[in-house]
Amino acid sequence: MHSVPEPILATKLYIPPPALRLAPRPRLVERLAAGTRRRLTLIAAPAGFGKTTLVSSWVAGIEAGEGPRVAWLALEREESDLARFFTYVVAALRTVAPGAGAGVLEMLQSGRPSAPQALAAALVNDLAALPGEIVLVLDDLHAVESAAVDEALAFLLDHQPPQLHLVVTTRSDPHLPLARLRARDQLAEIRAADLRFTLAEASDFLTRAMRLELPPASIAALEARTEGWIAGLQLAALSMEGRRAEGAGGMAAFVDSFTGSHRFVLDYLVEEVLNQQPAAMQRFLLRTSILERLCGPLCDAVVRDAATPGQATLEAIERANLFIVPLDNERRWYRYHHLFADLLRQSLAQTADLDENEAHRRASAWLEANGLALEAFHHAVAANDTARAAQLVAGQGMPLYLQGAAAPVLDWLATLPRAELDAQPALWVMWASALTMSGAQSSTIEEKLAAAEATLSGVAAGEEPRDLAGQIAAIRAMLAVPLNDVETIIAQAQQARALLRADNLPMRTTTAWSLGYAYQIRGERAAAGLAYAEAIDVAQASGNLMVELGATTCLGQIREAEGDLHEAEGQYRRVLEMVGDPPWPVACEAYLGLARLHYQWNELETAQSFGERSLELALEMQNVDTPAACGIFLARLHLARGDAQAATAALAQAEAIARRHGFEHQMGALVAMRVRILLRQGQMAEAAHLLAAAGDDASSRARVLLAQGDAAAALAAIEPWRDEAERRQWADERLAALVLQAVAHEAAGATVEAVQVLGEALSAGEAGGHVRVFVDEGEPMVRLLREVAAEGRHASYAHRLLAALGAGAARSASPQPLVEPLSERELEVLRLLATELSGPEIARKLHVSLNTLRTHTKNIYSKLDANSRLGAVHRAEALGLL
Repeated sequence: MHSVPEPILATKLYIPPPALRLAPRPRLVERLAAGTRRRLTLIAAPAGFGKTTLVSSWVAGIEAGEGPRVAWLALEREESDLARFFTYVVAALRTVAPGAGAGVLEMLQSGRPSAPQALAAALVNDLAALPGEIVLVLDDLHAVESAAVDEALAFLLDHQPPQLHLVVTTRSDPHLPLARLRARDQLAEIRAADLRFTLAEASDFLTRAMRLELPPASIAALEARTEGWIAGLQLAALSMEGRRAEGAGGMAAFVDSFTGSHRFVLDYLVEEVLNQQPAAMQRFLLRTSILERLCGPLCDAVVRDAATPGQATLEAIERANLFIVPLDNERRWYRYHHLFADLLRQSLAQTADLDENEAHRRASAWLEANGLALEAFHHAVAANDTARAAQLVAGQGMPLYLQGAAAPVLDWLATLPRAELDAQPALWVMWASALTMSGAQSSTIEEKLAAAEATLSGVAAGEEPRDLAGQIAAIRAMLAVPLNDVETIIAQAQQARALLRADNLPMRTTTAWSLGYAYQIRGERAAAGLAYAEAIDVAQASGNLMVELGATTCLGQIREAEGDLHEAEGQYRRVLEMVGDPPWPVACEAYLGLARLHYQWNELETAQSFGERSLELALEMQNVDTPAACGIFLARLHLARGDAQAATAALAQAEAIARRHGFEHQMGALVAMRVRILLRQGQMAEAAHLLAAAGDDASSRARVLLAQGDAAAALAAIEPWRDEAERRQWADERLAALVLQAVAHEAAGATVEAVQVLGEALSAGEAGGHVRVFVDEGEPMVRLLREVAAEGRHASYAHRLLAALGAGAARSASPQPLVEPLSERELEVLRLLATELSGPEIARKLHVSLNTLRTHTKNIYSKLDANSRLGAVHRAEALGLL
């Protein structure tokens, strides 16, 4: 999860109290309360119209336990980063609904870019399960400038669960489907015209709240000239407070001179307010105006004036009502009113009172020392201190762009002049790395890498240039992974390993994983296993969980290919343990691995459950081929159940994904699966034509030849396949070749040879518990297994496979003494019911929801004629099922 510094988190989730000098406005509070019956309440008006004050007044009037729970999020420009936006939204929701948003955080923790709609969908699913009504207030949405956030919010509004209501305050209309919501009566709106003070409200504010004694004519003049603009009235009142000594005549003269537009009035009145402050206070206000948030120690670091100690001065400013807003109940953090801050900064720019760059550097140093790296980065950028900004982006082992700050980092890099980038080639590499992690196009990333190389060519040799060259190679290796460009991955990864500093663990970790992946694709499994083991070791040493997850998953795939299915299961389940429950999207490959294992063990229900979960998670990710692999797997599972139509549909979806994303490396598996389906449907000519046009792997060619009755040609096709598998020590390919070779011998009438080869296959498959590789061959395998069993070789294993061929889904050869037998999944649940595990613990172990577990338990009770867990266990023991 993106880390959120506690002080900043507290200020962003703090619900500000209603302004002390503003009386409640019942007519607007009632409208706001009534608006919660719709999906969205939009409060849109320029600055200074009391938008936030109105909402906080409504929240303050909600009685505990009587109204909705209110989650508040004060937005700023940093939340234009989609991941950061959702991190804070979840944090806000958790103030009223602990545990909310778990699915969103899991997606963010996956380390891969997530689509806006996928994050919004995860949030909708999480919120739909929550009891009671929740209001989410997004204060100052105009500060967020992000098409991705707009898209996510639009999706949220379209699929909003009934218990959620959204309240948005903004200076300008957001890019949301307002017209559609308005037409459907799903939008409540409060605009500037609604927020303007009426004459009565202006009179009450000036006389009661500001304690000014003004004649009705002066009040009416001020109300008319400000057009009910609350900030203008407040500034006018503050100016008049300084004229009390002049009496009624002086205040009347001020009112007569008060005219002009909002901007003119604001400029004039801020000068009036500032001019009334002591010189030390003016310096404090101007110097601290560079800060987005203020606290005493931070102000001390920036101002460095003993006459205005930070905390005491902030409290004095609040007492004077000088447009300061507290951000927590303890009065530690504050911010200036946005308008006031803008004008202070304008005034600061016109004075020579302060070296702004130096002030920003001081602020940056204090913020960094206090764990606020992103805020420190912003001040380093404002100070034009490129070296410091780059240092903060690099972080202490975890770059800032991996902590939910990709957008501001990329924005900053894009503003740097070419000359400055060329002067510091590390910036080009940093840009490429940030783009890689944010899912940018490869061509865009390659442009930055090429620029870095061109700059480095003129730099003297040394450790830093050498390490940068290693980083460039490591990034290029990563870019080649989605393309399965094995030669590029290996060449670049090996170059990276030779050039990277020994202590550059983040890059060394990803390089080891990239290298392992390339070896795996090339079939060099032993080398791949060693590379993955190295990646896991380095990842654990550097705390790089994402690489550890990826390497552990791939190590499971290696063990699976080696035929050690139980060891592979251990690796995959270790991944699930690391990601937790519910799982992150990055766990999709581990789920797919478990689906393949349970399919091979003939536990089809469990296999389907894992396969569908893998597909669900994979679709939440971008630029991965797992959805296509899931479709191919599910097609095979449907075919095993005899449902060729469902298999065809699943395969069509997989092919569409592969073609849409250019995953050409999946086409061979797609063709092989389609050949199997066509042969099952008796469409031999179509299968042969497809194979000739689109692919020609040995297994598919042999199957078509067997279907055509040419067993000799099939054997000729299988022989080199088996030879290569044995030469390269590919256990999975060798087992598949042996099984098909045995079937081909049987078709050729060579029963002795067929039984001999099948015996080799049984020897290879028994330890791992392989079932489907035999069972999928159907009736020819039944005859061969009977021959093997009759000879007394592998008798137990052969009988078990024969039972599976006869019963379809049974993993055990023992018949169940029940009218309606328990499914394999129900047997698995039953075994766990016999333990001391609780219901939620069993659900987690099986990776199913508690409701799904209850359904299985209910079915077990019904089939066993039991009405309790203990009764079901006793009945199962009596029947020999346990």
